[in-house]
Formats: sequence, C-alpha cells, structure tokens
Amino acid sequence: MPPVPVFRPTARLLVVDRAGRVLLFGGLTSAGGGEVRIWFTPGGGVRAGESLEQAAVRELAEETGHRLAVDDLGPVVATCAGLWWAGPQVFFGVDTFYLVRVGALRMDGSGREPLERPALEVHRWWTAAELDLTADPVLPVGLADLLRHLLADGIPDRPARLPWRAITAEPRPR
Repeated sequence: MPPVPVFRPTARLLVVDRAGRVLLFGGLTSAGGGEVRIWFTPGGGVRAGESLEQAAVRELAEETGHRLAVDDLGPVVATCAGLWWAGPQVFFGVDTFYLVRVGALRMDGSGREPLERPALEVHRWWTAAELDLTADPVLPVGLADLLRHLLADGIPDRPARLPWRAITAEPRPR
C-alpha cells in the first residue's frame, strides 16, 4: 500500500528590492546521482493554529531578520501544489507566495531554526534575466516570468497558478 501523503502548506515570500531583484536562498540537494544547488524563496511550513499570513511574517523574520506586520503583507500573488518526497515520506505541498518589496535589506539569520541554518547559509539577489540563464534548479518553477509580470503589471487580480516542482527533496544541510 502506498504511503498516505501528509498535507504541508507553506507560506513563501517573493522578496524584491528596488532594483527588481528577488532574494533566493541556495541549498544543496541530491539529484541525478550528485549534489546540485537549488535556489528557493524565503518561507516555510505553517505551524498548527497559524494563518498563512502569520507564517509568512514569522518565516521572513526568522530567515532574513526583516520584520513586517501581518497587516503590511499584501495579497497572495501565486500558488502551486503537488506531491514531493523526503525519504520514504510523501507530502502534498501547497505553496502560497506573497510579494514583499524592500529597500535595503541587511540579512540577519540569527532567528533561523538549527536544522535550516545550513540550507539558508547562501543567499543571492537575482534578476529575471539571471534566472533565465542559470542551470541551477529554481523554485518556484516559472519564477522569472512571474517576477517580470509582477514588476510590469503589479499585483494580479487573482494569484498566478505556477507549475509544481520536479525536484523531490528539500535542500539539506551540508
């Protein structure tokens, strides 16, 4: 009998600076018999009793040090959903993305949980053009086009529906 997927909603953030670049963390994962660096947005799992907005604000503070009130968080700009595996466990993930515009952001990872510190150690600001050119996997799938649309057109009337990721494991500590 196949394992029953565990539901795992996440609140994720598209942190964009004044130059129109998006902040991504780079973690290592095993894929195709080797290690690759996978780039992903800040954010993470929603805790019991926590709203998506509360999780987004908490994750942003933990991972970057940037503090934001729930009321200052804008609407959902994109979602994606699908199955993924971590070892023998299968998850049904639903990723919800919020846009956060920042001026200068000084990274402060002192609030990160011990297990996530190695996976969030590397960060970089990316333009849409740089995302188009990288050979590294980037999550969410379709981020470059989404970034272009958000910068050109602003917040959509309805959240964009992004394709689910093809990568089956979360970034892991080195």
